[in-house]
Amino acid sequence: MTEADAPDRGIVPRSMVIAAFSTVVEWYDFTLYLYLATVLSRVFFGNSPTSLVTTLAGFAVSYALRPFGAVVFGHIGDRHGRRAAMLLSMALMTGAMLATGLLPTRAQIGPVAGWMLLLLRGVMAFSVGGEYTGVVAYMIEGAPRHRRGLITSSASAASEVGGLLAVGAAAMTVGAMDSAALSAWGWRIPFLLGAALAGSVLVARSAMRESPEFVHQQAAGAVPRHPLRHALAHHRMAIVRGFAISALGSITYYVGIVYVPVFLTTVGAVGEGRSLWLATFAALIVIAVTPLTGLVADHLGRKPVLVLLAGSAVVLPVGMFLLMTGGLGLRTLIGAAVLASLGGAVSAVGAVATAEQFPSEGRLTGLALGATTATAVFGGLTPLLAHILVQRTGWPMVPGAMIAVVALCVLPVLLTMPETRPSRAEL
Repeated sequence: MTEADAPDRGIVPRSMVIAAFSTVVEWYDFTLYLYLATVLSRVFFGNSPTSLVTTLAGFAVSYALRPFGAVVFGHIGDRHGRRAAMLLSMALMTGAMLATGLLPTRAQIGPVAGWMLLLLRGVMAFSVGGEYTGVVAYMIEGAPRHRRGLITSSASAASEVGGLLAVGAAAMTVGAMDSAALSAWGWRIPFLLGAALAGSVLVARSAMRESPEFVHQQAAGAVPRHPLRHALAHHRMAIVRGFAISALGSITYYVGIVYVPVFLTTVGAVGEGRSLWLATFAALIVIAVTPLTGLVADHLGRKPVLVLLAGSAVVLPVGMFLLMTGGLGLRTLIGAAVLASLGGAVSAVGAVATAEQFPSEGRLTGLALGATTATAVFGGLTPLLAHILVQRTGWPMVPGAMIAVVALCVLPVLLTMPETRPSRAEL
């Protein structure tokens, strides 16, 4: 008998580990594109001055599909179970990653190669939209109530392991071969590795147990017939709060961490290879910070931690981007470390805080409408916007100012939100 067929006795550790590990693969597959953006721009869009902008625009546009994927897979997860949604999203991700690794280049078939790349990024974004909501809901519904922050933050930490693997694979690939070999075939290696990892997770997920909270919904006849309508009717303010929390998490992560290698290359501070190794250093910082923040949120509460982090996001990022313009030295390392700590901490507490805005009925759809929509706007568009503004203004602090503005806008929502950490009486 598999775990999926076992009687309901809570989610066993093996299923929780599989769910957490799947975020490693999810984030490896998705962020690899951005870490290899300068290489992909040459391979698929030529050597024109607009190639990198086109590549980043493809990343931004594909992000618009994340909310649609989240709503579709959220409907499946809220109607038919978290396990079914997670299996389908990983199957779609595996196919998209494999197809990207086998894609013909511009030199082989002309400009249509670029359009095919962007189409596959859209498929990937659609599947990732379902992945995040499914995994976060599964983790929080299987965790002990007094350790929800710590355990759910492990999904954020695991995703950063995926980002670390992506930037490490990109850095080793770029550093191990000359430009001609990299453009001809070397860029395919990290994508094919990602397809193999996704396929292995898909096989492992087939043995996962269903979330006990969804099983209880089925037994009580409480599964919503129309999850989208249910969420809009009953959880509008929760959607707003989820949007605000995720907006802060997205911009601190995607501008403060993922965009940094492109930023350093754009301002001429360091070359492609060295900027990727700096991103590897930032990923290690995030992995260390994330579980610690989850543990603190379990002890102090979600609200005070989020408010403190939002205040830090107002005052710190502008100076950190200024520090990183002087080449790869101690100042650049400090700037990257501070930004990585901030982004990782917000992601850690944000994961549990957004999920706790909703009851289990319709949770995935609520997360889709709030958290995933915010990520599409403040995650997908902001690296492109930051790149354009830095180029046009010549002001390297623009990315930091963008983070500060969003944090200022989010603070009033965080200050008025209710605390969602379970009280002692509820434990």
